[in-house]
Amino acid sequence: MMKKPFLLLAGQSPGLFLVLGTLLLSGCPEQSETRVDDQGASYSAYDWQLPENIPLPREPADNPMTEEKFQLGRHLFYDKRLSVNGTISCSSCHHQDKAFSDGVDRPAGATGTLHPRNSQALVNVAWYNTLTWGNPVLSTIEQQIMLPLFGDDPIEHGINGANSEQILMNLQSDPVYAPLFAAAFPEQDEPLFGDTAYSNIVKSLASFVRGLASFNSPFDRNELSASAKRGSALFNSEKLECFHCHGTYNFSDATVDRRTSYIEAQFHNNGLYNIDGLGGYPEPNTGRYELTGKAHHMGQFRAPSLRNVALSAPYNHDGSVETLEQVIRNYAAGGRNITSGPNTGDGRMSPYKDSFIVSFSISDSEIADVVAFLESLTDEEFINNPRFSNPWTESSPQDTTP
Repeated sequence: MMKKPFLLLAGQSPGLFLVLGTLLLSGCPEQSETRVDDQGASYSAYDWQLPENIPLPREPADNPMTEEKFQLGRHLFYDKRLSVNGTISCSSCHHQDKAFSDGVDRPAGATGTLHPRNSQALVNVAWYNTLTWGNPVLSTIEQQIMLPLFGDDPIEHGINGANSEQILMNLQSDPVYAPLFAAAFPEQDEPLFGDTAYSNIVKSLASFVRGLASFNSPFDRNELSASAKRGSALFNSEKLECFHCHGTYNFSDATVDRRTSYIEAQFHNNGLYNIDGLGGYPEPNTGRYELTGKAHHMGQFRAPSLRNVALSAPYNHDGSVETLEQVIRNYAAGGRNITSGPNTGDGRMSPYKDSFIVSFSISDSEIADVVAFLESLTDEEFINNPRFSNPWTESSPQDTTP
């Protein structure tokens, strides 16, 4: 059974989860050198450093972006002490050189439990309207971060009522954190102590993840090779249909920003499985169906952004497709036909397959062109940007490198 939103927190200590209720999204805060909150506390305004054609993302009303929270979140993101046994950090499953994915089909949590789904790349998460592969309820990064930190099905970081105080004490004992928390939450007397500590941790981690923006690829600079240009034409053609689910400036139909007035969560079945001849997907990865129980939601997952997709193999929700070439061939076939093993079945015949998943003819050279186009979405600056890198030195006694 997969973890269910709002149910997995039952039984946890009340102080630990004064973290999130319902988070409403704010309007557009003005950009300035400093930001002053209702209590008079000053913060450094966050500089998104976006190209002119990219709109600002939304921000929660109770967690506006500041440079101080971003920097605190960066330290927490790479800190293995933020887990039950000090063995994993957020960066253990989200490596910068892989566009904050991890290169494996399914990651293991702190206690060794395999996650049933592939680690998504953390690229332009701020512009998504829903978070995770198949959950229409999780609409903010703050909500999503609760799951790996505190969820128990599967266990990822493994923080719970029995160990949360000790984990906080481990962070409190490091002199690096006191000034970082004080700067990030100047309106609070002791932001790393008491009932607000974990709320502050979640908000800071969310701020760092929200700030992971990638818009400086060869595609963005209009520096496409001849092959990539041909691939772009194919990608945006009615023959391949890719752009229907992977359109917009973020190459995902789950894209929103501050201009968005109407939000509709989009999920798709791409014909990857049909294990029972009735469109079934292997448990527990049944997509949106897992939460709704509605047959037509079987196998529906969110279309991830294709930015930096060449770095984030293996692909699909369970990491079961190894290469971009194979992804394209599956779509060209109108779905995947598995001829042996426990998941045998012809996804091409799924009754729940999205209407855009139809077979098409494509040559090897055309596949190479589409791959070249997808590779043009790789942002070398993003994967090498020191602002996003591990702030802990390897010689530190709290070395937390993945």
